[in-house]
Amino acid sequence: VEQNQERVTFRNVALTYQGAGAASLSGLSFSVKPGETVGVIGGTGSGKSSLVNLIPRFYDATQGDVLVDGHNVRDYPLASLREKVGVVPQRAVLFTGTIRDNLKWGKPDATDDEVLAAARAACCDDFIGRLPHGYDTPAGEAGHALSGGERQRISIARAFLKDAPIVVLDEATAFTDPENEERIQQSIARLTRGKTLLVIAHRLSTVAAADDIAVVDHGRIVAHGTHDRLLAACPLYASMWQAHVCAKAWSAVSRKEALDA
Repeated sequence: VEQNQERVTFRNVALTYQGAGAASLSGLSFSVKPGETVGVIGGTGSGKSSLVNLIPRFYDATQGDVLVDGHNVRDYPLASLREKVGVVPQRAVLFTGTIRDNLKWGKPDATDDEVLAAARAACCDDFIGRLPHGYDTPAGEAGHALSGGERQRISIARAFLKDAPIVVLDEATAFTDPENEERIQQSIARLTRGKTLLVIAHRLSTVAAADDIAVVDHGRIVAHGTHDRLLAACPLYASMWQAHVCAKAWSAVSRKEALDA
């Protein structure tokens, strides 16, 4: 008998925001198995962030069912549901308090050793060590004392520390430079091993090795499969991959020219 533990399932899901004329999501049906990584890609406004926001009930589907562990998310007490889900949002949310306080947001009883291990895994320890008071440095209002990339790495470390069985990464490396992105991707792969993982990606290289990739366009999944299968069978994915390769090559040339200048 197949176990539902940590499985995430969408059944004919639609979402229409209040006051919106058209549905943001429509007819979504797919499943993410325990231990599986599913990437979600699409253009700006395609609906990919809306899709994953339904899992921890940041929004509720207006049609269909979202299931976690075989149970409709609406049937869970909200706190119990969100205990199962670790989310790294596109825009990291930090609050006034120390860096340590922000790291422990998802696990208030974490030990100093656990905090340090999570920070190291998310490539935070180096820049935290350079702050005036290290982990006890105030983050500032909304984290203004940190750069966008540093705030994002704090958010990633926080999710690692929470250690939830389901992890949603929503453009989690969007504000990191290429060098740190590679290190963080290695950490994500190690620390999310065996978890149910959904990854929304701006940089397609982030999801190229995923077990399955869902291509979202105008609120619908228009194709899904592995990277190689989509390159051969999905023109939209192939064009996005080509654009990604060209952008990466241009970025490398620009960095070289800057270094040579």
